[in-house]
Parts: sequence; structure tokens; C-alpha cells
Amino acid sequence: MKIGLIIVGVIAFFGLLAYLTLGNKQHRVEVCVEFQGRTNCRIASGPTRESALRTATDNACATIASGMTETMSCGHKPPTSVKYLN
Repeated sequence: MKIGLIIVGVIAFFGLLAYLTLGNKQHRVEVCVEFQGRTNCRIASGPTRESALRTATDNACATIASGMTETMSCGHKPPTSVKYLN
């Protein structure tokens, strides 16, 4: 009886793992931004295209802008390129 419950638990665990991995579609995007003569590209993923785009833009701006004011200014500019990867 205990062995049967363990087997059912293991099967349920792997089923849940497969569902969460394959069933939760992630959108991936590569974004390039230019700010004050500097350019940077980053890839990010998210549950929606918009959230993936926002995350990639924020990540790209974080490395080429100095301080919060510049980072926010960079993030409000449209990206120089956007490529959806899936």
C-alpha cells in the first residue's frame, strides 16, 4: 500500500513538473537600445510579449546608463531593434 502511494506521488510530481515546464509558455525577446552614444542588447523572457520586452529593455539600459535618472530616461526611449525569439 505504501509503495503504491509512493509510486503515485512520484508520477504526480513528474506530471506537475512537465506541465509547469511545457504548459507555461514563455515569450523570449532580444532588445537593443541606444542611449547617449552607447548601445547594448539583452535577451529576456516573460509570460507575455510585453513583459519580456520591458524586462529586456530594462536590463539593456541598466548596463549603459548611470544612475536612476539616466536608467529611467533610457527605458522610456523606444528600442533600436526588437526580435521575438519564439
